[in-house]
Amino acid sequence: MQRHVTAIVFCALASFAGARAASAQHATAYDVEDGARTFASTCAACHGPDGNLIPGIDLGHGQFRRALTDRELENIIENGIPSTAMPASPLLGEEQVQRLVAYLRSNAVQKPPAGKGGDPARGKALFEGKGECTDCHRIGTLGSRTGPDLTRIGLQRRALEIEQSLLDPKAEIQPNNRLVRLVTADGKEVKGRLLNHDTYTIQLIDWDEHLRSFNKADLREFRFEDTPMPSLKKKLSSQQIADLVAYLSSLRGP
Repeated sequence: MQRHVTAIVFCALASFAGARAASAQHATAYDVEDGARTFASTCAACHGPDGNLIPGIDLGHGQFRRALTDRELENIIENGIPSTAMPASPLLGEEQVQRLVAYLRSNAVQKPPAGKGGDPARGKALFEGKGECTDCHRIGTLGSRTGPDLTRIGLQRRALEIEQSLLDPKAEIQPNNRLVRLVTADGKEVKGRLLNHDTYTIQLIDWDEHLRSFNKADLREFRFEDTPMPSLKKKLSSQQIADLVAYLSSLRGP
């Protein structure tokens, strides 16, 4: 009887372990996407949006300090690493952890990282020169405020996302970076970058870098428009794009 019970327990545990392994091996696109969201909300604060802020580790490209199985990775995520800054993640469910591992594994087989081979110094020169980026964007005290401030962009966006914004600016626009056009009660047109809006009011920074606030009830018209940022695909070479991505990825604030 005891052998029979032991056998049942062993089979159940083996089945559970097999299910976890099968789940990790057959991750869907949704699993990877959901894992990316978990990484951004749980891991990026310490590891950075590209996963490369900690020496010897590049989670954005599947590089760990030593080879790890999926189960070992799950255990580190769930329980942390004692006597280190790596905390446990008790709020993550089992499926979330598995999807996070699926995302980390997917990074190891993606195309070479954006900005690879790029030179930040050359990228800085492009940003301030040929790229004409300072016409709209600001880094520290240099540049315009009409576009998003890029002083900490390396902590906020992954290199691949930065590259996409340079090549195809319309592909993804952050909510607080949208361009708005409005017409006041006396017929004046105002355009600028949205800062905030609610049911009753809207705040923006106009093309003259003035902070403006309006009551929506006083407006004749209010609408979002396409981003004015042009694609740099034809303006810069692939090497120059890599240089610019390398520079922007290096920006992490003061």
